[in-house]
Amino acid sequence: MTKQVKFKVLVSDVLEEAGLSILKNEKELSVDVKVGMTPDHLKEIIGEYDAIIVRSATKLTKVLIEHGKNLKVIGRAGVGVDNVDLASATKQGIIVMNTPEGNNISTAEHTMSLLLAMNRNISQAHQSLLRGEWKRTHFTGSELFGKTLGIVGFGRIGREVAKRALGFGMKIIAYDPYLSQDAIKQPEIQVVQDLKQVYKVADYITVHTPLNDDTYHLIDEKAFALMKKGVRIVNCARGGIVSEEALVQAIQSGQVRAAALDVFEKEPVDPNHPLLKLSQVVATPHLGASTEEAQENVAVAVAHQVVDALLNRGIRNAVNLPSMDGETYKLIKPWLNLAEKLGLLHTQLFEGNIQELDVKYSGEVTQYNLAPLTLSVLKGLLTPACGDAVNFVNAPSMARERGITVNESKTTQVEDFLNSICVTVKTAKGSNMVLGSLFGNKDPRIVRINQFRVDAIPKGYMLVITNDDKPGVVGEVGTLLGKHKINIAEMTLGRKEEGAYAITVINSDNAVPAAVLKELKALKLIIDVKLVKL
Repeated sequence: MTKQVKFKVLVSDVLEEAGLSILKNEKELSVDVKVGMTPDHLKEIIGEYDAIIVRSATKLTKVLIEHGKNLKVIGRAGVGVDNVDLASATKQGIIVMNTPEGNNISTAEHTMSLLLAMNRNISQAHQSLLRGEWKRTHFTGSELFGKTLGIVGFGRIGREVAKRALGFGMKIIAYDPYLSQDAIKQPEIQVVQDLKQVYKVADYITVHTPLNDDTYHLIDEKAFALMKKGVRIVNCARGGIVSEEALVQAIQSGQVRAAALDVFEKEPVDPNHPLLKLSQVVATPHLGASTEEAQENVAVAVAHQVVDALLNRGIRNAVNLPSMDGETYKLIKPWLNLAEKLGLLHTQLFEGNIQELDVKYSGEVTQYNLAPLTLSVLKGLLTPACGDAVNFVNAPSMARERGITVNESKTTQVEDFLNSICVTVKTAKGSNMVLGSLFGNKDPRIVRINQFRVDAIPKGYMLVITNDDKPGVVGEVGTLLGKHKINIAEMTLGRKEEGAYAITVINSDNAVPAAVLKELKALKLIIDVKLVKL
């Protein structure tokens, strides 16, 4: 029987046979496997395909995506989608899907493998044997039993690490910005609200967070200074979370006794990297997901997801849009964008472990199916801490794991604005509200932050400044930013009453360095400054 081909699928990176078989067994699909293409070659042929499956080697840039005129689906066999231009894909209506759960076990096991190898000097002792030496006393290690393991980032991988560490008799202290002790029912796991508590008591520290502006160099010289002398560090998450320069200095000073690394800021790592010259370091070349089982799991998962998306059987693990038909998506796309921005803004602007999310819709927007909009808010809320691991499908379950209650309500009554989304988040430190609307049914605006009325465009870099409502603040802020060559694109001011507190929201053309933020905070009339990236 002749195959009735409807869709063409390109596999541009290595994919296990189990995944390829799923694709090839679909009679409506034609599959081409072309690994190792140059960007120019891919640009020539990508327009022929309805879907493309990649790992991390293929970089789907804006130019390549724009040439994919027929692309409907991009499947990423793995978690991170930093090799895909999401904005360009979303603009063209291309679904981008990842496989966020396929590597959980392999990464957790690799974390424990490195921790044990570091703790017992396995690598160093092995090399010594190969040199014909027998230095038993030279490689005396330590026991894990009774020691405290600090886990920074207590998502699914962090929890799998905790399970294994508990089996070794370790004590667990965990930090996650969205997690409270109430969400963890195990008394042997202590959840703390302040990352400094982890630094101060942990004998071992392992990180399992995404890499973003908030986590870049999360562990730096200041963090090392807070830690117990002789602490051991493990990083199987992302290069850049631990400052490599600061780690070298901490090991050389004796503050850090040893480190185990699977990731580096620049990969492949330079063989002359200072960390690789230290005998206290054990390192592997980004092997966290490199098990036969994990590779097959993500291959099978992405194959099923691409097949189902192309054949209208459902969309799973989409990172750039919830499941819905094309016409509906066109209608509510501006609202989806606004909803996600409200969640992103909330998390970056306010502190505290999130306990409850309340989303209220007002006006004509209530005629739409609101579930995708609430998912967008939730995804935005979780993204700063969970990164690419959170998407429109798993956001509700990730919220439940963290003990976050999600409420949704609507009213057709027109309040301050014809249409609006009100996002209120309750944390351990209080409750905060952000209100968003669309101007002209297409342009998103932040129109209220708690009691302050504003008119802010939610895009790019935003400075949110709380200040005393007195003359001269705007001039001082503008002068300081101008001195540092930071251009103000938009500015909005808000206040509740004359002479009290006021809020200033500034859109800047580029990021504001930490040193400049420090200068802003030092100004006499400034109460607080937050930099938000949307």
